[in-house]
Amino acid sequence: MDKEFWHQRWQLNQIGFHNEEINPHLQNYWPALRVAPGSRIFVPMCGKTNDMLWLLARDYDVIGVELSPLAVQAFFDENRLTPTISEHGRFRIHRVDGLSIYCGDFFDLSADDLAGVSAVYDRASLVALPPGMRLAYAEHMQNLLAAGTQTLLVSFDYPQQEMPGPPFSVQAPEVHALYKQCNRVELLYTEDILEREAHFRDKGLSRMREQVYLLTN
Repeated sequence: MDKEFWHQRWQLNQIGFHNEEINPHLQNYWPALRVAPGSRIFVPMCGKTNDMLWLLARDYDVIGVELSPLAVQAFFDENRLTPTISEHGRFRIHRVDGLSIYCGDFFDLSADDLAGVSAVYDRASLVALPPGMRLAYAEHMQNLLAAGTQTLLVSFDYPQQEMPGPPFSVQAPEVHALYKQCNRVELLYTEDILEREAHFRDKGLSRMREQVYLLTN
């Protein structure tokens, strides 16, 4: 899976992973992180998620990174926001008060770009990556973040042979292995969502568990 895959998904509007509604796990479990208002929050592979607006409304300073220029432009257009745009290395940064989206490759970010980040919200980033990319993603994320940084991670657990990703199945043993350098990996929630998510059942899945983790660097 390369960059062109994601560019094509946005060009063809094949973005079933996008949800207009605020993610309920963000609303229900974000308080567990106890992140003070005014803190910097990182949202990797953010797409055009409105979850960033939810964080912004709670007085957080939000930083997103997104590969697709179409996704970034759509976010600002659909929310009637006019960003200032600047160039920074390999990134084009779109800014409005309290929110910056780096348009470019997550793997090009440096620790300086995320200096001061207190927490990460990963709803659709890890699960978007095939197995061969996930270790590199987790290692790069670890290198970007300071000690004590917390992450709210949403993952899926299903028989991978029953459906090609994305989203990919990232089961609990792999989560613990990927983030073994973390001081803490805590499962906050797990539920089989197959009954209420009919589109997964229609794809032939026999089970589909959604899981929420709290990671602490």
